[in-house]
Amino acid sequence: MPKLSINRRKFLTAAGLGASGIMLSGCDVFDSQLRVGAPLRNFLEGANDLTWRVQRLLAGRDALAQEFTEADIRQPMRPNGITAPDDGFYKGLMANDFNDWRLEVTGLVEKPLSLTRDQLVTMPSRTQITRHDCVEGWSCIAKWTGTPLSLILDEAVVKPEARYVMFHCLDTIDRGLAGDIKYYGSIDLIDARHPQTILAYGLNGKPLPVENGAPLRVRVERQLGYKMPKYVHKIELVSSFSTFGGGRGGYWEDYGYDWYGGI
Repeated sequence: MPKLSINRRKFLTAAGLGASGIMLSGCDVFDSQLRVGAPLRNFLEGANDLTWRVQRLLAGRDALAQEFTEADIRQPMRPNGITAPDDGFYKGLMANDFNDWRLEVTGLVEKPLSLTRDQLVTMPSRTQITRHDCVEGWSCIAKWTGTPLSLILDEAVVKPEARYVMFHCLDTIDRGLAGDIKYYGSIDLIDARHPQTILAYGLNGKPLPVENGAPLRVRVERQLGYKMPKYVHKIELVSSFSTFGGGRGGYWEDYGYDWYGGI
């Protein structure tokens, strides 16, 4: 997602995502209060945490997001964020139709994996027609096909101390003094094993297009769009995400987004 809109995104986080009931103006006076560690930021994050726990309690771990019919698909899936990664490695993979791409599964697992796209496609799959809700305010219904993430986790044999699944992506979302910053995100093992959480390689009956995240993207249907990374190439099982990026579990979370991002 373009970094140029980050101030507006920080405002949306404070005003709406946490469902805290506090309405803030978009004035720059609040910028310092939304930095990591600021009292207002800590208060809002506490409200976000409460919202997450209440949502889990009321909806249950396995409650399904609404699914739709083919007749409800009225437009192509709207692409958002980065739609054509300008990364040399990614371009090389795309030029060879992603035949050299691999999904690496590492971290706190007994059996690290390196899977080709063909291997994923031949595994049991799930197809679901769901609504994508973007933090920017739009939504779109589409049909997704992919491998249930739970199958990948079972194949890799997750260690007991693992708590989160980190998704590492191939698209550069930002650049810093240390070099390119790739998009990344995370979910916990409860959502990772949810029946609608899939690693999608198909969209509306066709291979996943580049603008929507080819060759592989995450679908976590009970959460907002920024929790569904595109261009995924590595899954890492971890006990904590404190050492990744800004230590808040995802690229946009490092800038103030709610980590859970539930709908």
